[in-house]
Amino acid sequence: MKNLSSYLQEISGYMPAYVWNFTVLIAAFLMGSAIKHLILKTSTYHQHKTSFSFIQSALRYASKPLSLLFPLFVFYLMIPLLKLSSVFIQIINKSVEIAFIIGFAYLLINIINIIQDFVLHSYSLQKDDNLRERRILTQLQFIRKFFVAFIIILTIAAVLFSFEGMRKIGAGLLTGVGIGGIIIGFAAQKSLGNLLAGFQIAFTQPIRIDDVLVVENEWGRVEEITLTYVVLHIWDQRRLILPINYFIEKPFQNWTRTSSDILGTVFIYTDYNIPLDALRQEFIRLLNHTPLWDKKVQIIQVTDAKEQTIEIRALMSAGNSSKAFDLRCYIRENLIDFIQKNYPDSLPKLRASFSSESEITFAKKV
Repeated sequence: MKNLSSYLQEISGYMPAYVWNFTVLIAAFLMGSAIKHLILKTSTYHQHKTSFSFIQSALRYASKPLSLLFPLFVFYLMIPLLKLSSVFIQIINKSVEIAFIIGFAYLLINIINIIQDFVLHSYSLQKDDNLRERRILTQLQFIRKFFVAFIIILTIAAVLFSFEGMRKIGAGLLTGVGIGGIIIGFAAQKSLGNLLAGFQIAFTQPIRIDDVLVVENEWGRVEEITLTYVVLHIWDQRRLILPINYFIEKPFQNWTRTSSDILGTVFIYTDYNIPLDALRQEFIRLLNHTPLWDKKVQIIQVTDAKEQTIEIRALMSAGNSSKAFDLRCYIRENLIDFIQKNYPDSLPKLRASFSSESEITFAKKV
């Protein structure tokens, strides 16, 4: 290495400074580009594979930061060969140092993404009973966001404190940390409250990723949990954004807290002469002919008797709330159709009776 350095120094003596500097920069660019192309080519080759592997994920996420760091490292090694004044050399060294800090932070963030990718492929949400998977993914998502934010803050601090002037300012701030800490504490009280609420939700888990919630009279699924807010995907494709401490301070409904299965109800109002046994048999037949029913609960009962009608409640179970909604609509439509075709006299009707004095009494079916 020493002989190579001496040889390059000897060659540089035969060239003007600007020609030599340009040659060094071109050489550094070509070497760095070759390394970058090799990394990206390897990453592209593994991305074409259909099956998931840890190596494939690592190359996919780490290829971009490494394609930045390796050319930067090559350029750093060739800085001593440049024929520049000490002032310019210091500026270049400082710029490369800052680029190294940013590139290393980028690499750390992508390492977190590699871990997340591995966990996401190990625990899939694409099944009915996914309680364990949702618990793990909720914690993973919050922890990932926390560490990414922490790395970004440390990176900004490292870049700023690489300058001598910023180190002096930092030392002065630490000297007055008593009063400054009180002021910052009051200013950041709400943000810290949200952060602590986020930790509480991540580990006690009143809500999880893909949970079905009813919040502010809206039905939806938890799509994202960040450090400060929660995104609820409403059934009609809207998004409801709520501060994360909302789920610590206010009541809400969680339909999938312990399991995803749920009961659905359908109310039918008919005349008193409806044959209940025939209606019950049709209800059971309909359930047995649909995959929406999970074969756990099937009950049909008269739950109320009013002056002109009776209230019939059909109770059934489904694997999740989406299937329960579709099952309720299916049962409601087909029971009404069954009554219309087979027992039309049992539909709600308006009766009128005429007395001898021509007085009319109406009994209205509600």
